[in-house]
Amino acid sequence: MAELRTSRNGDSVEAFLAAVPDPGRRADAVAVCSLMRAVTGAEAAMWGVGIVGFGTRRLRYDSGRELDWFDIGFSPRKQALTLYLPGELDEYGDLFGRLGPHRAGKSCLYVKRLADVDAAVLELVLLRAVETARLE
Repeated sequence: MAELRTSRNGDSVEAFLAAVPDPGRRADAVAVCSLMRAVTGAEAAMWGVGIVGFGTRRLRYDSGRELDWFDIGFSPRKQALTLYLPGELDEYGDLFGRLGPHRAGKSCLYVKRLADVDAAVLELVLLRAVETARLE
């Protein structure tokens, strides 16, 4: 079986964040990193070349496949700050309705700018995500 490209490694989170080219996206990434550290109680770690993750859990798929993954994480992508959340995102609908401008994919929350969303609601989203990850 091929090795998973997005696995935990020893690369520097600080160097990764410092290298984000857009100053606004970099500031948002540093802020989200701090918030995720506070919410999880875990240190940030690089997963692959572009994802910062917090915590570790063992995922088991119905197919029997297993892999190590983070509880929650983010990536400062060019188009949006991407937050990786566990579970079905429709479980977050009550909070997403109060969050502010965002998009949601299958397991990703996309935020253009942190200043555009309600910080207290984002913290509640992350707290629920950590709870969900630790129950899986």
